[in-house]
Amino acid sequence: MTDTTSTERVNTLFISDVHLGTRGSQAAALLDFLKHYDAETIYLVGDIIDGWRLKAAWHWPPAHNVVLQKLLRKARKGARIVYVPGNHDEFLRDYCGDSFGGIEIVEEAICELKDGRRALILHGDKFDTVVRNMKWLAHLGDWAYDFAIFINRYINVARRWLNLPYWSFSAAAKAKVKKAVNFISAFEDAVVADARHQGAQVVICGHIHHAAARQMGPIFYMNCGDWVESRTAIVEHFDGRLELVRWDEVVARDETAARLVVVALQPTA
Repeated sequence: MTDTTSTERVNTLFISDVHLGTRGSQAAALLDFLKHYDAETIYLVGDIIDGWRLKAAWHWPPAHNVVLQKLLRKARKGARIVYVPGNHDEFLRDYCGDSFGGIEIVEEAICELKDGRRALILHGDKFDTVVRNMKWLAHLGDWAYDFAIFINRYINVARRWLNLPYWSFSAAAKAKVKKAVNFISAFEDAVVADARHQGAQVVICGHIHHAAARQMGPIFYMNCGDWVESRTAIVEHFDGRLELVRWDEVVARDETAARLVVVALQPTA
């Protein structure tokens, strides 16, 4: 766990695919992240709550409730929080234009970044033909993904015993499947085309659980990743810099710094 007392003030956070309500959700890690970064604006870029899984079986441990409480508390203290629903929390799309506890619900958003660029913010499931046209297959894929996460948990228990770093079974499997790679590429192209059509220079999305930040022609494409495996998010700093933050790297960096401080404070013989 990182040192959450070292709070960093930033302009905006973009978070997606937390999947609260599932066993794979890394809610405790997200809480540490939200303590570490204090933002003026937070965009929740879809699939924050997993309505699909909650319909099938109720799973709502205390940490999942604390995440929602933390966000509501931030809203009460003056942070602007904008919720862009995804396919797993599509029930919230019936409330677009409304506000709950200070959290705005919108279908998608265009915002002006600190450096003056226009950013399109959307979940991205509207470009997934399986989700839109073959929902039963999307649910089947969702169950398969959950099973891969279940296997991944036990693989990494064994890896910790062997002092090996975290390894994602499902991410590695996806990387080796040509169709998955082609799907990601087609998804990114469609999102970038939509951003260009809407006159944006930056697009920020989620949905595919594949964190990325790169220039694609005239559009800077960013995907928030997820809080099931990669534990990633996008941070906009006050100087206008957009950063794809990998939380595990932040934790490792802070733990190393803490150990160096302890060593430095130890008396010499």
